[in-house]
Amino acid sequence: MFDIDWEQQWTAIKQSFIKLDPGYLIKNPVMFVVELCTILTIILTIYPPLFKGQEPMWYYLTITLILVFTLLFANYAESLAELQGEAHADSLKALQVESEGKRLKNKDIELAEITEADYEVVAGADIEKGDYVFVEKGDIIPRDGEVVEGSASIDESAITGESEPVIRESGGDRNSVTEGTEVLSDVLKIEVTAAVGESFLDRMIGLVETASRQKTPNEISMTLLLASFTFVYLTAVVTMRFFGMYVNMDVDVANLIALLIGLMPTTIGALLASIRIAGMTRVTKENIIAKSGKAVESAGDLDALILDKTGTITTGERIAEEFIAVGSEKNELYKACLQSSYFDETPEGRSVVNLAHDLDVEVDESELKKENFVEFSAKTRMSGIDLPDGTEIRKGSVEAVKEYADDIPDGLTDKAHEIADSGGTPLAVAVDKKILGLIELQDELKVGIKARIQELQEMGVKCIMATGDNERTARYVAEQAGIEEYYAEFKPEEKIALVEKIQKTGKLIGMTGDGTNDAPALAKADVGLAMQAGTNAAKEAGNMVDLDSDPTKLIEVVAIGKQLLMTRGSLTTFSIANDISRYFALVPAIFSAGIPALQQINFMNLYSPQSVVIASLIYNSLIIPFLIPLAMKGVDYKAESSSKLLRKNLVMYGGAGLIAPFISIKLIDMLLVMLGVF
Repeated sequence: MFDIDWEQQWTAIKQSFIKLDPGYLIKNPVMFVVELCTILTIILTIYPPLFKGQEPMWYYLTITLILVFTLLFANYAESLAELQGEAHADSLKALQVESEGKRLKNKDIELAEITEADYEVVAGADIEKGDYVFVEKGDIIPRDGEVVEGSASIDESAITGESEPVIRESGGDRNSVTEGTEVLSDVLKIEVTAAVGESFLDRMIGLVETASRQKTPNEISMTLLLASFTFVYLTAVVTMRFFGMYVNMDVDVANLIALLIGLMPTTIGALLASIRIAGMTRVTKENIIAKSGKAVESAGDLDALILDKTGTITTGERIAEEFIAVGSEKNELYKACLQSSYFDETPEGRSVVNLAHDLDVEVDESELKKENFVEFSAKTRMSGIDLPDGTEIRKGSVEAVKEYADDIPDGLTDKAHEIADSGGTPLAVAVDKKILGLIELQDELKVGIKARIQELQEMGVKCIMATGDNERTARYVAEQAGIEEYYAEFKPEEKIALVEKIQKTGKLIGMTGDGTNDAPALAKADVGLAMQAGTNAAKEAGNMVDLDSDPTKLIEVVAIGKQLLMTRGSLTTFSIANDISRYFALVPAIFSAGIPALQQINFMNLYSPQSVVIASLIYNSLIIPFLIPLAMKGVDYKAESSSKLLRKNLVMYGGAGLIAPFISIKLIDMLLVMLGVF
């Protein structure tokens, strides 16, 4: 069910009347025909001779009112679903506040050199794409951008709902910052990448507001199918008028209208829009912004999913797990590890310091001067520190340190391979060009990732890992995560080729990623889930953005997509089964006077043709609001095979659709007689 918002309910009721406009209803062929039938019964009520009406006025008026309520209930279901989506958009709009930004006068100035004289405080609306801004602790980021210098802790709870701060830093795939988020520590230099009205938050609001208006190919096909059914039944009912003349029976137009309404799939026709909109709303409640309904439905039909390793299956931050002495004393290595990383502000460097502290390593901090720290460079692939006495301490990739060192201990290469085989990254540490040992860095699996990947595979979605890492690391991580198919040392163009290869087999493919190198594959995939913490290129390329930056969230998207398709299929099955049952209730009652043999299938022993028509139409109108909660919530979904789900769907909803009309129409018929209506 859903929480009752009475203001929302009242608004939905008002919109139900507004949507009676034929110009609006014509988009739904089933309900449009119901409205045309309602107009005919209104004419019958006012002037019965026009259509040779033979029944009393109250009979036609009753049918008219029931048909009006049928239309209102259908409009109410759609309006309520739309209002829930709009409520989510309104909550996002509340996050938009007037902000100010510190725009830099000189874009080339270094972060450490910025003073109050180097920037001007301007309104957020005056900051343009391409400007550079300076933010510090307590500032609100005025516009979407990318960090070009610095590292800081950011509170993104206003956007994502998560209270845990995140680190944003220059370089790599964690450099994207979002308008409206707050800086909790340190300072950043940011290049603005979005113009006014084009921020991620603006796009989120726009997507939520317009998502309910977009029809997917699947739904368009369903609408055409329902339109075809309606046309066939309309043709059949019209010919029944002449069939009645053939057996010397004048069938009242109102009864033919009742038969048409009973045969048409009005139940699914009334609920189709609300199912779609509710599915989109459920995705946004999972903190995922879907750029189209097609993405949600495609997720429900996914055959395979390509997962990046770093930041997707693993945490994305390499953490120091162990110091391994090779040809030296442990204490000597531990001390060198702490000294080389003392001023290293990268996640790896901080983890080395933390591990050293956990091992109670002590050094003379007075010897460590920040100006003597040697920052990592792509050229040397090393970092470290020079001590006042001339001692050089370096750490970096094993190959780089081996080239730098003069003294390389035996067994170093073998030990480095052991670390790589276990999914880790080895760093070598040297003092005065003598290698003392290794630091083992591990990019750990995300908590629960193996179980969630298994859950996806149980849904019928094959998981494939594609990473730029080496073969050893890729194999180890794939085994730990329970993934059979993986690709190592993969380039961006190879990811695209893999997506295209799978698509050529007729399968739907999903892709998750957060980096610029993932953007092409995200754009090519049928479902591209980009991380909010990733680059703007990735977010632009994907057709979904996860505000929590949790790649395994695609499991929820797949489940919601499958639930949406199952809900539509379940209610379609129910609706068609309803039509069959009402056919066996209405046809004997309407035509038995001209064809007495039809009384033999009137096994419910209903009171009269008029009572059957009224009871059937009442049931038809009431079943719509009765099913609204199911359409909004969706049917329960479990990871099972398609054949098992189909059998369950046919038995549960097909069976209910066959039985419910017989029981309900009989009870309503008895109630009408008890009340003296007939």
